[in-house]
Amino acid sequence: MADDHIRYDILAQEALRGVMRKVLAEVARTGLPGNHHFFITFLTGAPGVRVSSRLRERYPEQMTIVIQFQYWDLKVTDTGFEVGLSFSDVPEKLEIPFSAVRGFYDPSVNFELEFDVKTETSAEEELAGQPAPEPLAVVAEKKPEKKKTAEAEKKPAAADAAAKGAEVVSLDAFRKK
Repeated sequence: MADDHIRYDILAQEALRGVMRKVLAEVARTGLPGNHHFFITFLTGAPGVRVSSRLRERYPEQMTIVIQFQYWDLKVTDTGFEVGLSFSDVPEKLEIPFSAVRGFYDPSVNFELEFDVKTETSAEEELAGQPAPEPLAVVAEKKPEKKKTAEAEKKPAAADAAAKGAEVVSLDAFRKK
């Protein structure tokens, strides 16, 4: 197979992050429309992520936040977003670069994006000539709806996201042969 000097995998990832950026920017301006809400999973140790030490201790690798009922001060820039959320009745401000986001899911319409996030280790491996992991693709599969209690709706869904898993779909599956 020929070398991809254009790096379509990176271009596709950037374009999909642009979708998330545009959606969050619109929500920051006008609020959440209809039943839309978002589960956003990100790596807590990724460069540029700013969370309290309390949250970093509780979620040392990744965490999932829910933007639905109780959030404030959502601000979106070209490189990331910041949002205020409450964790066990303690208000927190989170700053998350788009490059740290692993997943973006809107369960109201079963829309999900998954991203390949570069970590310090994967960047070092790539520099050492190791192959980079395969790029992740859009997952548009309908997922079974789970009933949640009001209490579960208020808490971050890190445990749910880890338990639910995800299916990675290769873009080759959608190409005409």
